[in-house]
Amino acid sequence: MKIRVGILFGGVSVEHEVSVISGLQALHALDEKIYEAIPIYITKEGIWYTGAALKNIDAYKNLAALLNECETVRLVREAEGKFILEKTETKLFGKKQAAEIDVAFPVTHGTNGEDGILQGFLQLLGIPFVGPDVLSSAIGMDKVVMKNILRDSGLPIVKHIWFYKSQWLEDQEAWMQKAEEEIGYPIIVKPANLGSSVGISKAKNRVDLESAVDYAAQFAHKLLLEAVVEQLTEINCSVLGDQESAEASVCEEVLGNDEILSYKDKYEGNSSKGMSGASRKIPAEISEEKTKEIQSLAKEVFYVLGCTGVARIDFLLDIKTEKVYVNEINSIPGSLSFYLWEPTGKSFTELVDILVKLALKRTREQLEISYAYDSNLFAIHGGTKGKLGAKGTQT
Repeated sequence: MKIRVGILFGGVSVEHEVSVISGLQALHALDEKIYEAIPIYITKEGIWYTGAALKNIDAYKNLAALLNECETVRLVREAEGKFILEKTETKLFGKKQAAEIDVAFPVTHGTNGEDGILQGFLQLLGIPFVGPDVLSSAIGMDKVVMKNILRDSGLPIVKHIWFYKSQWLEDQEAWMQKAEEEIGYPIIVKPANLGSSVGISKAKNRVDLESAVDYAAQFAHKLLLEAVVEQLTEINCSVLGDQESAEASVCEEVLGNDEILSYKDKYEGNSSKGMSGASRKIPAEISEEKTKEIQSLAKEVFYVLGCTGVARIDFLLDIKTEKVYVNEINSIPGSLSFYLWEPTGKSFTELVDILVKLALKRTREQLEISYAYDSNLFAIHGGTKGKLGAKGTQT
């Protein structure tokens, strides 16, 4: 019997379209002899759909017509432990179940899909799911929390400050002065919890800084300001595995058309290929020593943040000093970084197979952990008006 894998993509995020591309790439990479791939498309309004028509990328050009061919569903756990896609609208005496799945495979980028929210829902249902758990997803998505953990773990990061939008509006002058004293121009301004270079810009002076913060604040309430590495090469490395064992991919050198690799650079040049279509050199034209250093750092970041599955860690290499800085982690990377694994001999099909197996392994390990303590407080204390306890008062 084939393993039924529900591929989740889309979502309520500015990275919605990117997720659709990545999700369909993963869906078509699954080995049909082993897996039954079931598409689950989440609209920008948060409505879930399934149907065979969702497998065709060209159909998304007319979204209304596409969705008209599909069923609206919700993921439900039944009493006997089955996970079904239950139709939200059924005709009288109609079949209520659209599909049954064994494993959930989120290929959702950005807010509500990569930040632990979707992972928490799946974990609450108890369904095996691919990728990082709730905590590592949330940490990886929040650049401020991530950098604080990396710094405290002794990993190299650039100088930075952060603040909430409300703090900026309350005392803009004070934050500008703090940025100038602790970082100095030029400054990179980012939303703290988005990917795909959305909302990022560079400030060379106070006028630029004000505009950059206003722009980033359109996408997030928490903002990050970072020092610029002037003579920069962007190097990315993927890591595959879990906390017991992980391996690093080859490194890539990213080639942007602008000073900052933009969303357009990454995706719009070849929308059917996602991140795999961006301009890059694979392997990166760096020394073997520097490659090993970055691969080692990538695995350390993966372990420190408690990741599972496949991630891509982005680095900044200062050409002048040859110092390497950890920029960020992408816990569900665009195109699942398959293009970084192909040079190692792993096909996209092998990659997604490993990811599903890691999900099933984690679920087996979780079943070995006790989540309950055998006690009956109601019997001991005689109901809601029992004796005074250690953490309460008698009612």
